[in-house]
Amino acid sequence: MALKLYDTLTRTKRDFVPIDPARVRMYVCGPTVYDFAHIGNARPVIVFDVLFRLLRRLYGAGRVTYVRNITDVDDKINARAAERGIAIRDLTEQTYKEFKDDVAALGTLPPTVEPRATEYIKRSDGQLDMVSLIERLVANGNAYAAEGHVLFHVPSMPDYGKLSKRPLDEMIAGARVEVAPYKRDPQDFVLWKPSKANEPAWDSPWGNGRPGWHIECSAMSGALLGETFDIHGGGIDLVFPHHENEIAQSRCAFHTPVMANFWMHNGFLQVEGEKMAKSAGNFITIREALADWPGVVLRFQMLMTQYRQPIDWTRAASEQAAQALDGFAQVIKGADGAQGAVSPVVLEALNDDLNTPLAIAELHKLAADARKGAPRAAADLRATSELLGLDLRGFDLQTVLRGKRGGVDEGRVNALIAARLAARKAKNFSESDRIRDELVAMGIVLKDGKDAKTGEPTTTWELRA
Repeated sequence: MALKLYDTLTRTKRDFVPIDPARVRMYVCGPTVYDFAHIGNARPVIVFDVLFRLLRRLYGAGRVTYVRNITDVDDKINARAAERGIAIRDLTEQTYKEFKDDVAALGTLPPTVEPRATEYIKRSDGQLDMVSLIERLVANGNAYAAEGHVLFHVPSMPDYGKLSKRPLDEMIAGARVEVAPYKRDPQDFVLWKPSKANEPAWDSPWGNGRPGWHIECSAMSGALLGETFDIHGGGIDLVFPHHENEIAQSRCAFHTPVMANFWMHNGFLQVEGEKMAKSAGNFITIREALADWPGVVLRFQMLMTQYRQPIDWTRAASEQAAQALDGFAQVIKGADGAQGAVSPVVLEALNDDLNTPLAIAELHKLAADARKGAPRAAADLRATSELLGLDLRGFDLQTVLRGKRGGVDEGRVNALIAARLAARKAKNFSESDRIRDELVAMGIVLKDGKDAKTGEPTTTWELRA
């Protein structure tokens, strides 16, 4: 089955045909490095990592270029550095390292190139940069300078708004436009702005200043992937105004009909049925989520929902993911180094616009087949899991749960189980039930059985997820 991807621009799912099969090109908007990334930021990182892995399999690892930028110049960065009383560069370096560590723990491959915005404001090597791109837009009549600013003139692009398909009044409201006397049109957005005395600044034809947010991605994608490339990705919240404005900048600067042949966007994430917000007390960073569960659990939980659909991040789903992975890990231990093959069913599911829920259903089937003794099923499960970025080597749910709870007093647990067995033998069922309830309150799951040789009652235990 040919790879089919949903394109936000055309609102259709269609066959993916790269511009150049020898160099498949994908750009994904990365983090603004001023604080720990939240769990919602993890979703595009994981989604496009799966696509990156799939493209590498389909076209060859050396033929896929994946660019994910780092925004290291931004008002939020300036404010946070001032708030903490540290240098802006120190803040961005620290936050960038934290981001890299966090997403690596989620099992993601590093992108081919991870450019920083500050590296592409003004270059001396002749490569496309933000200043030269803005100069093109001014020369083309799509931008104008006013009071130290340079603004993109939205009415200069007749089909502006094709990506988001919003009416004019909604676009103005959605952009939270700044009312300024130097604007020719309320929709016009900033390409360059003057810097205050304590803010980072670069020399330009319009005075010392810094770029607007949108021009950063147009410059970096144009420099590294060309005027038109295959796939541009990001969260659904970026469709407007960020991606809409990227399209306007790039198309008008390069005179191209499209910026990217496919626009892919993952759906929103909420937490326990509510929008994630610090004010709601449900704001979760990737770092905090990793303190609760290994990255492979968070990754699997994210893939349980198809990427375009909204996802509800719940504790119950984390536990479900952990239990499923534990079952897979126990099966894979029986592969004994045998060579496995990626399931064609999973490949077909991924080729259908990254249908990860269907792929996960096949993982469960492979695990069930392996438990029934099907040859190669365990090895195939391992190989297929690896394609999805699920490294299950050494994963053991009981070890994870013990770590989460700071260890377990096994002596006390075993003593309570022995006391319960004695109570049952004495037919003191009220005492037996009381001890069972005490163990349950400790998060212990009991499994009653009989010794195969003696027929005596036995009880084993494990921690509940």
